[in-house]
Amino acid sequence: MDLMFLLYIFAGAAVGLAVGITGVGGGSLMTPLLLMFGFPPNVAIGTDLLYAAITKSGGMVAHHKQKHIDWSLVLKLASGSIPAAILTSIALHLFFSDADEYSHILTSALGIMLVLTSFVLFFRQRLKKDIHNPDSIFSAAKNHASAFTIIMGAILGVFVTLSSVGAGAIGAALLMVLYPYLPIHKVVGIDIAHAVPLTFIAGFAHLLLGNVDFVLLGSLLIGSLPAIHWGAKLSKHIPSRLLQPILASILMGLGLKFVFF
Repeated sequence: MDLMFLLYIFAGAAVGLAVGITGVGGGSLMTPLLLMFGFPPNVAIGTDLLYAAITKSGGMVAHHKQKHIDWSLVLKLASGSIPAAILTSIALHLFFSDADEYSHILTSALGIMLVLTSFVLFFRQRLKKDIHNPDSIFSAAKNHASAFTIIMGAILGVFVTLSSVGAGAIGAALLMVLYPYLPIHKVVGIDIAHAVPLTFIAGFAHLLLGNVDFVLLGSLLIGSLPAIHWGAKLSKHIPSRLLQPILASILMGLGLKFVFF
């Protein structure tokens, strides 16, 4: 078996294990890793989007069986994100003749989303406290939750298509702000249920643009699918609060690198 194929399987397993233990979205870890392996940004992002759609599908089914998903909220998010993802993909096709011309847009979007994800991880506990404070800056957003849900869904659709990052941690933070009454298991279920169609549509659009490496996709799935399962089991013995600050610091550093260098 090719050495690089084995390396990609190992990379998928490492990311899957981290996702299983911490719950941090695979895109924020996988895409930077693929870039470090030397894949061009368009291939790293396009492949990772389909990888995310497949890996999150099992989670969506599990949460649906547990009745953790409010499909009306998923629909609100998707009504903004799916059209935005499609329009973003069309814009890449119409305004650029090849992927090299928009690669800098992809890496800049990736950097921005990694920095935002790291902030969410660093300040998650503070965010939970501020959400229930009637004098916080989130009060106005909660009063117009439906409109903000669609608008923020559209913003997520654009940036997830450009970076493959944001459908997880940032989507969950958005739901916590707009719907503070939701228990955390429902926030996770809704977030995953929304991420599946969003990453699939965005990934399929990248597939049409020629940005998906199927050998890479297959090897990542071989490694990550069992690793996510084992990571979830290990999470009972390794508290995610110990690893999340480390991951957040890594994501912050990578994000700043992609934004400024």
